[in-house]
Amino acid sequence: MSTPAHDPLDDPLARERAHLAASRAALRAMREDVEALDIRDVAANWVNAQVLTRQIDERIKALADLSDTPLFFGRLDYLHAPGAEQAEGAEGERFYIGRRHVHDADGDPMVIDWRAPVSQPFYRASKKGPMDVGLRRRFGYTGGDLTAYEDEHLSDPAEAAATSKLLQREIERPRVGPMRDIVATIQPEQDEIVRSGLSGTVCVQGGPGTGKTAVGLHRVAYLLYAHRERLARTGTLVIGPNRSFLNYIEQVLPALGELTVRQATVDDLVAHVEVRGTDEAAAALVKGDARMAEVLRRALYAHVTPPTEPVVVVRGSRRWRIPAYELEEIVGELLARDIRYGAAREALPQRIAHAVLVRMEQAGEAPDDRVQDAVARNSAVKAAVKEIWPAVDPAKLVLRLLSDAEFLAEHAAGILDEDERKTILWARPARSVKSAKWSAADAVLIDEAADLIQRTHSLGHVVLDEAQDLSPMQYRAVGRRCTTGSATVLGDLAQGTTPWATRSWAEALAHLGKPEGAVEELTAGFRVPTDVIAYASRLLPHIAPGLTPVASVRENPGFFEVRTATGAADVVDACARLLRNEGSTGLIAADARIPALAEALTAAGISYLAPGEETTRETRLTLVPASLAKGLEYDYVVLDEPQAVVDGEPDERTGLRRLYVALTRAVSGLIVTHAAPLPPQLAE
Repeated sequence: MSTPAHDPLDDPLARERAHLAASRAALRAMREDVEALDIRDVAANWVNAQVLTRQIDERIKALADLSDTPLFFGRLDYLHAPGAEQAEGAEGERFYIGRRHVHDADGDPMVIDWRAPVSQPFYRASKKGPMDVGLRRRFGYTGGDLTAYEDEHLSDPAEAAATSKLLQREIERPRVGPMRDIVATIQPEQDEIVRSGLSGTVCVQGGPGTGKTAVGLHRVAYLLYAHRERLARTGTLVIGPNRSFLNYIEQVLPALGELTVRQATVDDLVAHVEVRGTDEAAAALVKGDARMAEVLRRALYAHVTPPTEPVVVVRGSRRWRIPAYELEEIVGELLARDIRYGAAREALPQRIAHAVLVRMEQAGEAPDDRVQDAVARNSAVKAAVKEIWPAVDPAKLVLRLLSDAEFLAEHAAGILDEDERKTILWARPARSVKSAKWSAADAVLIDEAADLIQRTHSLGHVVLDEAQDLSPMQYRAVGRRCTTGSATVLGDLAQGTTPWATRSWAEALAHLGKPEGAVEELTAGFRVPTDVIAYASRLLPHIAPGLTPVASVRENPGFFEVRTATGAADVVDACARLLRNEGSTGLIAADARIPALAEALTAAGISYLAPGEETTRETRLTLVPASLAKGLEYDYVVLDEPQAVVDGEPDERTGLRRLYVALTRAVSGLIVTHAAPLPPQLAE
C-alpha cells in the first residue's frame, strides 16, 4: 500500500485527493444547475409542471453528495484509447470509477458510473485477462476522506498476484447502521450476475455471506441504468421477507442514486383483506400448495350457468330474439378462450349484442358501433349476463370455500383428500368478509382468485429475496407481478425455515412462471469469518445435503467461542464484552427467551434495539428473535441457547435450519452461550 510522499507536487495521494475535491465541486455544480432550472416557460399546463417538478426533485436527490460515502473508489488506466487497441503508440485513457457519473463544466467525465461498460474491467479484469487495463487502482477511505491507495499492474507479468488489502479491509469494515452497498467490492462472479440481461430471469443460490442480497440490489441498479426508459414505464419491485429486513436494506439503492424502486413484502402484495388470524402449520401447508389454484379455478367457473332461456331485445317496434342454443355457443367459445373470468364477463354482452346486430343486418338495417353498445347495455342483455356469468368477489369466493364443506368437497374432488379438506375448513365459519379472521395464507388465496377474475398488473423486473421460505402459492403471487417482465430470485435452500420451504430452485421457478430461469450458485463467502462458517456448516449434511458449503475468502479467521452459561447474567456479560469492540452486536435467541433477556439487559443498564432499527454510536446492541434474524448481519453476535432455537420450531429439520441462520449472522466474531447441551449435529 502506498504512502504519501514529502513533496506534495510529486505525491500521488495528494493528486488523487485533489481529483476527489474537484469531483465533489463538479457534482455540486451539477446539482446547482438542476436547482436553478426555470420551468415556467417550458410547462404547458399545471399537470406538466407538476411532473417536471417531481422529476427535477428526484434528480436533485440523486445528485446528493453523501459526505461519508466515497464518490469514487477505483481507477482504471487503459493501455490504449477505445477502438485503438491495435494502433501502435495509441495513448490510453484514465477513468475514475464511482457510484454515479460526474462531469465538469465542459461535459468531460470526472467520475464514471460503475454500471457503464467502460467500468466493467474494474470488476472483471485479471492478469490472465487484463481487458486492456494496464493499472487498476483501489482507494481506501476513512469516512469520506481518501487516505490510501493500492495499485495492481495487470500488464506486468512479473508482478505477483496478491490479495488486495484494501478490498479485504472494505469487506471487513464494521457494520453500524443499515446495509451498505458493495459497489467497491463486487467480485467477477457477482458482476456477471449483476450485469446479466433484463429479459432473462436469474435465480441465485447463495450461502450465508456470499452477498446474494447485495447482488440482487445492485442488479436492480444496473438494470435501471441500462434500461431506464423501459423500466420507468413498467416499474421495478424489491420483495423481502419482513419489514425489518426491508428497513435494513432500504438505503442501498438511494446510495447508488436510485430512488424510484418500490420495496414490499409478499403480505403487502396480497393485502386485499386485513390479516388477523394465524394457521396451524398443517393448514398453512395445504393452503400454500399449488393445487389450491385449480380448486379456486373450479370454484370460480362453477358460477357460469349454461343458458336455458332466449334473450329478447326490444328496440323500437322490433323484437330481436337470440335462442338459448346460440347463447350456449357464445358462452362455450368464451370458456374455450381461457381468458380471465372478468374479461369474459365483460365480453359476453358485446357478443350477444353482435348476434343481435347480425340479425338486424339480415333484416336490411345498417347498425353501427353505437347501436351495438346500446344493445349491450339493454336491460334484457344485462339480466341474461347476470344470470349466466355473475360477478364474483374473490374474498367471498375464498370465504365460501373455507366455510362450506360441501362446496369445498365439490371443487376439490380429486385434488385434495378428505383429511386435507378438513384441515383447511374453518371450525367456526365467518359471517362475512369483514368479520373473518383471515390468515396470511388466506390472503394469498384471495389474490389468486382476484387474478383469475382480473389480470394482475405486471412489472418490468422483480427482485425476490429470501425466496426459499415461500410457499408455491406465494411464488405464484409474485410471478403474477412479472408475467411480462423478469425476476431475480435470491435465496439459500439451507436457510428454509417454513414447513413449506423450497425443495429445489427448478420447482420454485416453475411456480413463479419462469421455468427457463438460469440458476447461479455463489459459494465464496465474503461476510462470515472462516471459523464461524466452518462451525455452522456442520449442520449442512442434516439440513441440505446437496449444497456446496460456503468457503470463506476472509483472511481474518474471526473471533469464535463456545462457552457454558449458568444464566442470563453470563449472556449479558458476553454482550458487554463484544460491545467493547467497534461495530454492531446482535444478541440472537429463541423467540420464547427474548423477554427474559430483555429484562436482564435492562437490569444491567445496557440499551438495545429491535431488529430493523438503525444502530447508532451510542446504541450498538440489537436483541433479535431467531425468527427475525434471516437476512440481517452484525459485526459480532452472541447466540443464546442453540437447542432452544431448534426446539422453538415445529420439527427438528426446520429448527436446525433456523439455527444455521442464527449462527451465520456475524461478520467478525461469534460467541455461543449455552446451559443446555448443544444439538448433537454441531458435534464434529
